[in-house]
Amino acid sequence: MEIIKTPVQDLVIVKPRVFSDARGFFFESYNESTYREAGINVSFRQDNQSRSSYGVVRGLHYQLMPHSQSKLVSVVRGAVWDVAVDLRKNSPTFGQWYGVELTEENHLQYFIPQGFAHGFSVLSDVAVFTYKCDDFYHPESEAGIAFDDPALAIDWKVPADKAIISDKDRKHPLFKDAVFNF
Repeated sequence: MEIIKTPVQDLVIVKPRVFSDARGFFFESYNESTYREAGINVSFRQDNQSRSSYGVVRGLHYQLMPHSQSKLVSVVRGAVWDVAVDLRKNSPTFGQWYGVELTEENHLQYFIPQGFAHGFSVLSDVAVFTYKCDDFYHPESEAGIAFDDPALAIDWKVPADKAIISDKDRKHPLFKDAVFNF
């Protein structure tokens, strides 16, 4: 397993060791002791999975403290553009975002610590997206930021006229007006 640092503090990409042959492939998608040795010291409590079609943009989502969530995300089928935005006020990378393409072929995982907003867009016809969370979903702590905030200027890698966004995600405030307590 290789840990790839990103320009945003504490966001890392995990590149598992994949064993391939004529039969297919095998890799360890999660091993607590290996991840701890790599500096990812969280205890995951909930696994989620979503299926979406091309152009779907989900996000930017997060939960407020004390129910903030660290996430380990990956793609089982298809391809997504995955984005995390640093919401930690005392971080040197506060307000910055980083994106990575996660695909069924590259097997990359993205570790997003607590204090980040998260979202993704679907680049393939269909994508099956998985994420491990270190805290349970807590509806009263749910928050978000507008996916199309001009101050963040996130390129979601899908044409605006092809983007499919939920009514809920269209109502999130801009970054400058968002509530966060990290």
